[in-house]
Amino acid sequence: MVLAAMFAALTAVGAFIKIPVPVVPFTLQVLFVYFAGSLLGSRLGFISQLVYVAIGLAGVPVFTEGGGIAYILKPTFGYLIGFIGAAYIIGRMIETKPAPRLRDFILAHFAGLAFVYLAGTSYLYIAMNFISNTPFTLWQTFLYGFVLAVPGDIILCLIASVIAARVYRQLAPFRARMKGTIQA
Repeated sequence: MVLAAMFAALTAVGAFIKIPVPVVPFTLQVLFVYFAGSLLGSRLGFISQLVYVAIGLAGVPVFTEGGGIAYILKPTFGYLIGFIGAAYIIGRMIETKPAPRLRDFILAHFAGLAFVYLAGTSYLYIAMNFISNTPFTLWQTFLYGFVLAVPGDIILCLIASVIAARVYRQLAPFRARMKGTIQA
């Protein structure tokens, strides 16, 4: 649980590491989502991101633009929902491999990224059209919610895959000890 809390905190830190790009804010949050799923596994990765979102909704300003229950009404809230599912998906995909290789991390991270964008763009469309009452076409949703935002996340996906594959191998003895402790 300490590791889940640590990755929730790292995701919060990632929200404030911003790379200035036009139109769409680019942060390092998703980098820590990749690591949470890859290194903690599906269950703890899921919990870490659930804790992150819960803390933000409770009012702690850990999201890119603050926090609080009203954040649910923001058009970008769907991406945060996507973080929770993505960490689970990534962890699950890595857990199915007895000795995951770089290719496995890349595939898992891209699957997680796809989920983040599926949840994020779906919510963006709904929020713009039905919550903020701002007409937003499917094309605008695709352009602003995906096309302009995804290039940086693809680069992070590849970087995270290389790092996670190396760290995962280094943590193998630790995971073996933890598995023995949990089963005892």
